[in-house]
Amino acid sequence: METKKVLQWNTRMSALYALGVWTMVGSYFYFKYTGKYDDLEPPTPKPEAKNPNEVVYQTAHTNSVIIYKKDFVPFTTRIMNFIESFTGGAAPGDRGNGK
Repeated sequence: METKKVLQWNTRMSALYALGVWTMVGSYFYFKYTGKYDDLEPPTPKPEAKNPNEVVYQTAHTNSVIIYKKDFVPFTTRIMNFIESFTGGAAPGDRGNGK
């Protein structure tokens, strides 16, 4: 490339970068000034559930129901048990959960 074209592209990219940064900074101050996105509370589970394996999270715009299986084992525990089957695993008293 010619030196003139390289300088031209450098100027264009600098202007684009400056526009992006000022847009981000301006948006931050706009939302802080108007208070639209102040600290929102995380959803809290409702205590009244018919099924003990069912948890209901309700917010202003959503209503989520999570139903856990009766004897559910997380995937991380399954992977850990699979690896420990080859290595012999930890002694029963060394595990964090006491098993």
